[in-house]
Amino acid sequence: MSESIRQKKVAELIKEQMSSLFQKNGFYTLKGSLVTITSVSMTPDLLEAKVYLSVFNAKDKQSILNELETHHKEIRHQLGNKIAKQVRRVPEFKFFLDETLDEVFKMEKLFDKIKKQD
Repeated sequence: MSESIRQKKVAELIKEQMSSLFQKNGFYTLKGSLVTITSVSMTPDLLEAKVYLSVFNAKDKQSILNELETHHKEIRHQLGNKIAKQVRRVPEFKFFLDETLDEVFKMEKLFDKIKKQD
């Protein structure tokens, strides 16, 4: 089922504001890794958000997610201060790894390998 216009608007709002919070609080560089919010998807009731992160230059990406989870309450509180006038309730959110970039790099390596064999 596709997302409604309202879901997309709230997801984009959360993505923008959370990205701003990440920059302000230094979460975009954790343990020497670059953390970027790639997308946000909302449940139909707008009470839960899935926040997808791209983590570059990290040996253990799960530890980055764990680090962000330890700051969950602080991030949610600050997010609530920023979006309180635009939403009825500040949604709960969960972080997930976006593996798209990793898959692109793997595909590029495979294509390079194929080119070299020809």
